[in-house]
Amino acid sequence: MSILRFKAVQLAQNRKPVEVIEDKRRSEIFAANVFNEQAMRQYLTNDAFKGVMNAIKLGKKIDRNIANQVASSMKDWALSKGVTHYTHWFQPLTGATAEKHDAFFETIGNGMSIEKFGGSELVQQEPDASSFPNGGIRNTFEARGYTAWDPTSPAYIYGTTLCIPTIFISYTGEALDYKTPLLRALNAVDKAATAVCKYFDKNVKKVTSSLGWEQEYFLIDKALAGSRPDIILTGRTLLGHSPAKGQQLDDHYFGAIPTRAFNFIRDLETECMYLGIPVKTRHNEVAPNQFELAPIYEEANLAVDHNSLLMDIMGRVASRHNFKVLLHEKPFAGVNGSGKHNNWSLSNDAGVNLLAPGQTPMSNLQFLTFFINTIKAVYDNEELLRASIASASNDHRLGANEAPPAIMSIFIGQQLTKVLEELEGVTTGKLSPEEKTDLKLNVVGKIPDVLLDNTDRNRTSPFAFTGNKFEFRAVGSLANSANPMTVLNTIVAKQLKSFKVEVDKLIDDKGLKKDEAIFNVLREYIKSFKNILFEGNGYGKAWEKEAKKRGLSNNKTTPEALKAKISKKTIDLFEEMNVMSKVEIEARHEIEIEDYTLRIQIESRVIGDIAGNHIIPTAVRYQNMLIKNVSGLKEIFGADFEKYASEQILLIKKISSHIEVIHAKVDAMIAARKKANVITDPVKKAHEYCKTIKPFFEEIRYHCDKLEIMVDDEIWPLTKYRELLFIR
Repeated sequence: MSILRFKAVQLAQNRKPVEVIEDKRRSEIFAANVFNEQAMRQYLTNDAFKGVMNAIKLGKKIDRNIANQVASSMKDWALSKGVTHYTHWFQPLTGATAEKHDAFFETIGNGMSIEKFGGSELVQQEPDASSFPNGGIRNTFEARGYTAWDPTSPAYIYGTTLCIPTIFISYTGEALDYKTPLLRALNAVDKAATAVCKYFDKNVKKVTSSLGWEQEYFLIDKALAGSRPDIILTGRTLLGHSPAKGQQLDDHYFGAIPTRAFNFIRDLETECMYLGIPVKTRHNEVAPNQFELAPIYEEANLAVDHNSLLMDIMGRVASRHNFKVLLHEKPFAGVNGSGKHNNWSLSNDAGVNLLAPGQTPMSNLQFLTFFINTIKAVYDNEELLRASIASASNDHRLGANEAPPAIMSIFIGQQLTKVLEELEGVTTGKLSPEEKTDLKLNVVGKIPDVLLDNTDRNRTSPFAFTGNKFEFRAVGSLANSANPMTVLNTIVAKQLKSFKVEVDKLIDDKGLKKDEAIFNVLREYIKSFKNILFEGNGYGKAWEKEAKKRGLSNNKTTPEALKAKISKKTIDLFEEMNVMSKVEIEARHEIEIEDYTLRIQIESRVIGDIAGNHIIPTAVRYQNMLIKNVSGLKEIFGADFEKYASEQILLIKKISSHIEVIHAKVDAMIAARKKANVITDPVKKAHEYCKTIKPFFEEIRYHCDKLEIMVDDEIWPLTKYRELLFIR
């Protein structure tokens, strides 16, 4: 194993940057491989084009004749670019993407063939779905599942394959993917937000949810990553002593991007351009060999698709550059982990960002309406929002020094806090002319000026307002953003729906003017959600204690957090908003709880294997070298040998004690795992793995890492942190 380590180090050190040619402007190649509006205008008939655009903008169904026309044109476009196959690209509940490729090629008899692709192939496919997670919705032997075309996310070409984004549902119609509930949630927030927008502009017909994600990741040389069994099997290092130098000098953050990594990023960005992913920002992150990529914000469904696609192509491009991309939230102990900050907002069909202050009191009242309703939605559903970002990998990151805690709180800044305090004092019922003027001119009207110096953010806040959007910082780097975006858009839709009912009631029953009714309802909301607003440091026991006083949840582990997903409150919410049925909700909970258990189980097996098959044998080997040395000293010095061999003898004893503990802890962990494996209740099993098996990891790691700094570096089998993080 040590031979493998040193070969990997030598390979990594001798790597040359892979040449990347950027000979075209990005504006020239952007979306060149996407069947977008520009391509459709060129290839579709007027009727077909109108049919697709009505489906995208108005949600209208596409009839079969139009589908046939679209399929034929899509095929012609794809064939003109050298495509040979097509696939329905979807996002099952595995956390990865899925695709089954079929050739356009068809035989027609007499030794002849044609390229064929019709409306039926475009609109629907029937993949063998037996091995995808379904949470008990159907029997394993029932393989039938359907993928159905999502026209709101354009088809694209990758390699020689036409990829058609689709939803994935069971034979009985339940969603088996991330996209379907997201589309339903986006429809719900569109309806609810449009209704509220009409208070301010009666011409508004549609509201769109936008998302701008920031993808953090580590880049490790492929040979170095391949020399670590834990990275290969779990995506993170289960063992490894911290190097003398980590990130404490802050010399990597925003520094010059290393040449090899820079060429990888340039190559990746070129791929993104062709696929219509509008990447714009790149920089070094805090930890060594950690980077970030971020696009211009897009409509939420398309943004989620683009992020899922990005995570696919990152690995492929990295391989060309002899890198391994690590998307795990915490691949290395002792340095920053990786997140995927989700920047969320709402915009109407007039192009107005509903979370951006305007230049008039009326536009600012609209801003405050959506701003305050979002805070109320998060406050009322903070446990569900926490559950939406729960995973075995993200548990390592939440609450660590670089990330927000597992406690959901909202940062809005001191100036907006003052605005809310002013609004909290609004008179109950009808407002006097003087109060209306004062509110509109001196409070609401001055918001743009107030926000000029208020666009900073609190890095410890999981949900922060950053000037014209909310940044959900707690989302994990490995996550599919559809999960938190489904929850966020659903809870905001529900809150806006309730808000409209309350405002209309005050107008109809109390005779209040529209503005008076809005101010009155917003005032009560501000009073109700004060406990979730927090401007301070979210790290440490002090905030945990304060949060408990405020009644905020602190679900630190995934099994704890996921219980919120199957509460009566959650089921009622999703069913009322037509986002998910009870069957779909319970199925997803079962899938996520089982996924947690399996990931901890795999890590347990891997750490036991490495400790038993690599660490202990290496320690024994080094111990034997020391024993041989002590024996030689005894032969030379006789009875006085201990005087010259005292350090060696002490080291032999220390190594023995560490070996003993490792053996005992691994055996105890295996016994605990066997006990947990017979538990039939998935939730109880997950809690057992969390509480009794996972704690062994740190105990075993501690003693293995102690051996790493005792044993001769020449025979240590695992590639060390200093090599993984600093060979570039």
